[in-house]
Amino acid sequence: MFANAIGIQLSDASLRYKDSQTPTLAGMNMTIPVGKWTVLLGRSGCGKTTILRYLAGLLDDQVDWHGELITTDGAALHDRIAYMAQQDLLLPWLNVLDNVCLSSRFSQEQAPEQNRQRALTLLSQVGLADYADAKPAQLSGGMRQRVALARTLMQDKPLVLMDEPFSALDAVTRHKLQTLSAELLKDKTVVLITHDPQEAVRLAHQLYVLQGTPAQAQHLVVPDAKPPRALDGECAVLQQAILDQLEKDYE
Repeated sequence: MFANAIGIQLSDASLRYKDSQTPTLAGMNMTIPVGKWTVLLGRSGCGKTTILRYLAGLLDDQVDWHGELITTDGAALHDRIAYMAQQDLLLPWLNVLDNVCLSSRFSQEQAPEQNRQRALTLLSQVGLADYADAKPAQLSGGMRQRVALARTLMQDKPLVLMDEPFSALDAVTRHKLQTLSAELLKDKTVVLITHDPQEAVRLAHQLYVLQGTPAQAQHLVVPDAKPPRALDGECAVLQQAILDQLEKDYE
């Protein structure tokens, strides 16, 4: 079911919005490995979402870009990206099943009934098989984000960009969704933005802290244990290292 995953190498990358005098990113080097989770942290406004939006092709007319962006298969990123935002962006007038099927309405690759069956399977995987006919207003925040996750999986793109998708949830729901996402997206290449060092440590195969103005990416080594990790002493040391790194931007 999964499309082939894709890796990305950013080399000496700089980006400036055309309406700004100051670059947002400068001299950035970042490896986004195939089929792994790359996690980005940094203070608000440092350029994390800008990276995701640039990768998604949403900034082409708004920025000046310099540097190298190389994919592992040499092909362009266009039409190979699914984007999961902090807000679930569910359409309130559609039921859960139709929200999950939304992207497939614009694709002729499968018949509507095949799409419907696949969406029902995904809803079952995220624990919402009994809510296919419910409207978003009838769901809790955690349930709505699970619908958004099913919709992201429905798009079946090799690169998944996630912009703080769990930050509005309570701690237990967030923990459960982290684990579920790690399982269901295990064959994908994922770039996750988070403000939560604990979430970063649980999920990252590759970890970067964005620092400075303009921002550069500082690479931190993660534990050998496979994500999603149990939070042990080694993880606690990395969490502290992340906080120490982040605090440098607040001095």
